[in-house]
Order: sequence, then C-alpha cells, then structure tokens
Amino acid sequence: MAGKEKPKKQPKKKPEDEMDDFSLHVQRHRPEELDKLAKTTKFTRKEIQLIYRGFKQECPTGMVDEEGFKDIFSQFFPQGDATHYAHYVFNTFKQNNHGQISFEDFLAALSTVSRGTTQEKLQWIFGLYDVNNDGLITKKEMVDVVTAIYEMLGRATEPQVDERSAKDHVEKIFHLIDTNQDGAITIEELAQWVSRDDTIVQSLSMMDTVLYTRREHGATSNPPTTRPSLSQP
Repeated sequence: MAGKEKPKKQPKKKPEDEMDDFSLHVQRHRPEELDKLAKTTKFTRKEIQLIYRGFKQECPTGMVDEEGFKDIFSQFFPQGDATHYAHYVFNTFKQNNHGQISFEDFLAALSTVSRGTTQEKLQWIFGLYDVNNDGLITKKEMVDVVTAIYEMLGRATEPQVDERSAKDHVEKIFHLIDTNQDGAITIEELAQWVSRDDTIVQSLSMMDTVLYTRREHGATSNPPTTRPSLSQP
C-alpha cells in the first residue's frame, strides 16, 4: 500500500510579510484635507504639513493614546519627568471611545493653546487645572498640576525648586485668585486674575514649540525655562 503523501510545508513568512499582514489589520486614520484644516485652525498649510509629518512619524495609525502621548511629550523634557504633566495635558484633548486622539483634534487643541484668543487660552488653562472636570479648581488640583510642571522642567527651572516649591507657590496665589474665599476657583475668578497679569496666558506660547514641532535631524526644541501658567506667583 502506497504511503500517505506528506503535506507540503508552507513557506515560512519573511518578517516583512508578517508586518504587511499586521498593517492590514491596523485601522489607519486619514486626516482631513489641508484646506479644511487651514480654515478651521490658525495654522498655514505648510505648518500643518510640518506638524503632520512629526505626528505621522510617531503615530503611523493616525491616532495616539495616552501612553504614546507621554512617550512623545517626554522627548522634549529630558531634564525632568514629563509623565504626570503629559497626563493632564492629554486629558484636555477630545478623545474617542478608545481613549485616543486624532490628528484633527490634536491640531485643533494645539491651535487654541498656541494661537487662540485670550479667552480660548483661558478656557484651556482652566480645563488643565480642573482635573475632575467639575467646573471648579481646588487647591489640591492646583498643587497636583503645578507639581507636575516642576517635575517636567526639572533642572531647567529658574530659580531652582525643591519638593515643597509647588505647594508653597500655590499657597501664595490660591487665596488671591479665590476672591470669595470658598476654597475653589471658578472660571470667572481665574479670568479676573489673568486680567491683572496676562503673562500667565502668554506663557502658554511654550506649547507651540513643545507639541510635535520638531527641528530637523530629530533634535528637540528647548522650551522656556520660566515657570509656566499658574505656578508663577
């Protein structure tokens, strides 16, 4: 009796073939047309192309989750730990059901933070410090975010700061912003405070160079070393 015919071995897949198969299962997000993005943001077509190039390099699928955002954000602050601050910034972005942000939403937020009106920037600052999104900023929330800022800037802060610096600075300014002394800051109270010192809003210009705006050859931008946002008394 003739022996059974042995099944033919399937050729082993090459690594590049496996990557192709993987790519087929990745849902790639395609950004809106340049003209539309240029009309809905305060960036030019060329600026959008440059920002998208960096975004696409780090996020090939066109979407980024919080962990990916932290990794990218941290590249701009090698002198400190940007993990916690990146978490607070990420939460200010519009996210899908999977906790991801698209290039369009990222670009819209970046446009507001870096080139929006004073009112738009004020809304962003408030949202950053209003961690639980209840419409109020508590002293603990402010301490948490300011601490994250100091951790991120690390050795770049001038003057140098220690572990108590964040809490001390918040103690100095919180009661000044909280005009009715009820232990929480509203958007109206924050607006009144900012109107007396617009450098708080101007300090957000650092975001224009921090978020995905890279120099050529992979070098990172050096952010300002002054204390940003509400951490400055």
